[in-house]
Amino acid sequence: MKKAVFFDRDGVINVDSAYVGRIEQFNLLPGVVEALKQLRDKGYFLVLVTNQSGVARGMFTEADVMRVNVFMQENLRLYDAFFDAIYYCPHHPQAQVEKYRVECNCRKPKPGMIERAAMEHDIDLSLSVLIGDHASDLKAGQAAGVGKLVLVGNHIESEQKILKPSAVFKDLKAAADSM
Repeated sequence: MKKAVFFDRDGVINVDSAYVGRIEQFNLLPGVVEALKQLRDKGYFLVLVTNQSGVARGMFTEADVMRVNVFMQENLRLYDAFFDAIYYCPHHPQAQVEKYRVECNCRKPKPGMIERAAMEHDIDLSLSVLIGDHASDLKAGQAAGVGKLVLVGNHIESEQKILKPSAVFKDLKAAADSM
């Protein structure tokens, strides 16, 4: 079994400019490339798990999400800093787009994306880490049995009041440096 790091996307990997669904909206945060490469070099399997409710809200399509993912991966691959697996949830219980109005197990804070990744990639969740910028990310990791829950980003003060993380860092690079 392998150890993994699970990452939220918006606010951890890229600038969270509210519903990033187009390539021109996607901007990596400083230090992300170095952090991903560093974690890969330390033997972690890198997994992105991201809610993309902009699809359910009719703001962009699943094809748009895939285009952003391909763009991101192509750029990260140049530095051997890419994700080994990507999972996204397009659902929302109050979706404007009816086909996505689903009470699913994949939308964080539920653990479905993490559990699916663990099953599909033989990941030992107890040896793994989840890095997110919201308590909902950490709750998903906690529900799945992820061993270490790390909070980063712009919402640390408010989010750590909701769920106490294993560790707190200003950004992904600082988190990677500690592992």
